[in-house]
Amino acid sequence: MTLAALDPSPVDLPQRCILIAEDEMLVAMMLQDMLADLGFSTVMAARVGKAAKIAATATVYCAILDIDLDGEPSYPVAEELRRRGVPIVFSTGYGRASLSADYWDCPILSKPYSEQELERVVTQALAAGVP
Repeated sequence: MTLAALDPSPVDLPQRCILIAEDEMLVAMMLQDMLADLGFSTVMAARVGKAAKIAATATVYCAILDIDLDGEPSYPVAEELRRRGVPIVFSTGYGRASLSADYWDCPILSKPYSEQELERVVTQALAAGVP
């Protein structure tokens, strides 16, 4: 399945916004550009507090969370997203071992990644939904 197969009707287009929680600005900007190429808009946060506020209030289609945001784990953000039924992708340079066992069912985007890998992992998250 591809992202095109998951494309919502035009009425749902605002829901094609993806939350990026990433504390490395260059990585966040690269990710934002890749997602734009795939047809998504984005909202970004570099700290857990701001990401949690967005997760609690904004309509997002999916979220890509760096596991560590400036020394804080992003799990409170993930918890809120799960509560709201938003699919989550975790981004890390340290592999699945760095992820809490509570989130092993979530796809991992291993840094560094390509646009093709990003598309594959986001497609996987959207197809699986939220457990």
